[in-house]
Amino acid sequence: MGYMHLGLLDIHEALIKNKVTPLELVLEAIELAKKGTNNCFEYICEKEAIEKAKKLDDSKKDNILYGIPIVVKDNYSTKDIPTTASSNILKDYVPIFSSEVVNRLEEAGAIIIGKTTMDELGMGGSGSAGHLGTTYNPWDKTKTHRIGGSSCGSASAIASGIVPLAIGSDTGDSVRKPASYGASVGLKPTWGRISRFGLFPFAASLDHVGYFTRSVYDSAAILNVLAGRDEKDYSSSFKPVEDYTKKLNEPVAGKRIAVIKEIVDAINDQDILATFKNNLEQLRQRGVVIDFVSIDYKLLKAIYPTYIIVSSAEATSNNANLDGVKFGLREPGKTYEEILKNTRTKGFSKLIKRRFIIGGYSLLKENREELFVRAQKCRRLIVDAFNSVLDKFDAIYCPATPTVAPLISSNLEAFIGDYSIADDYMAFANMGGLPSITLPLGFKDGLPFGGNLTAKAFDESNLFNLAQAIEDSTGLKDLVAKEDE
Repeated sequence: MGYMHLGLLDIHEALIKNKVTPLELVLEAIELAKKGTNNCFEYICEKEAIEKAKKLDDSKKDNILYGIPIVVKDNYSTKDIPTTASSNILKDYVPIFSSEVVNRLEEAGAIIIGKTTMDELGMGGSGSAGHLGTTYNPWDKTKTHRIGGSSCGSASAIASGIVPLAIGSDTGDSVRKPASYGASVGLKPTWGRISRFGLFPFAASLDHVGYFTRSVYDSAAILNVLAGRDEKDYSSSFKPVEDYTKKLNEPVAGKRIAVIKEIVDAINDQDILATFKNNLEQLRQRGVVIDFVSIDYKLLKAIYPTYIIVSSAEATSNNANLDGVKFGLREPGKTYEEILKNTRTKGFSKLIKRRFIIGGYSLLKENREELFVRAQKCRRLIVDAFNSVLDKFDAIYCPATPTVAPLISSNLEAFIGDYSIADDYMAFANMGGLPSITLPLGFKDGLPFGGNLTAKAFDESNLFNLAQAIEDSTGLKDLVAKEDE
């Protein structure tokens, strides 16, 4: 009997009852990873995982992560294991230290069986911008639809049934959008709730540790493990860590949810709208108060360009160390400038170069006030608008995406142009550092789509409580798209 298609709690109970061993779980996960056809992995940690499974400390057996095979996005530093961020400029780079997230997972008894593909350096959002090419959506056997990015490999691995927990990162919606396309639960907690030490920075003020599970309970249980102050990350919070599973099943009657009218109105897919509105009615029957509220359309339309300017500017600065000298790829040159130019020309894709051009241009002295500073002011207005809604409500709830997963052949690399506000609105939660979760809502033509909840900063317990009510209403949990035999 296989176990990797189950949720964390079910696998944990099997381990406690000695129905399976950590080594057997690791061997199962590695076999599934090797057989997978969705291009999920940068590196499969076969030797390392087997050794750890054999040496696992039995005193940690009561921990829900004891003996659990997991995967980690390839922008988390892993000691003695290749970490490339899916970029040629970091090809063959092997870190000498592990990120705090990896340390906490391993201290809890989790076993990393692989590093997953991603959009290069976390930028792109398509799941096809990494140096290994496109990562596929397991729900689509024709391999013509995206899983989304940038945490594409982690999203695909959990949707494939390879592992029950996959670590990603979320700078704009890079966990929550793939979760919608992959029928998993994708969480981005409050900025500072989980240490980012050892997570390769894309845009530090927007970057969040995130992860995929198959149920709301599993998501809450993992936050118990990962949350908390880390002295190595000065931006990590001192706030005490709650037991995030404690209030999951408390009644939601009287809770207030806001639905942003303009975002819902921007969705044309009638099946998604009907499913979402049906779920709203299910919540009303549980006593939840739901109101449609408005946010200035100009602010909603400004979310994406604001995100692009701020994130590109921060990325330009954060990745200045990728110069061909300190580590990673190095191309020849007679001077430092030649080495830098040659290395970056060969090491970065067109998409990354485009982002850096936008970022560098926005930070030029003559452009800074007009572009970067104006974007920061706009960010403040956007965050204030959403926080003003959250002052009156417990959460904001909307469809996570306006469609099911788009075709791989579709053009998703246009930066500023004609786009729907329903496509990229979830970046507001990154701008404000707010906790946000996506969970399955339904299927259309065999492809999943999800809903997204966002709550006040550090209000994860309330967020999980409402998410559990949605999951109970839909009955959609522990979903896996089986690979073709």
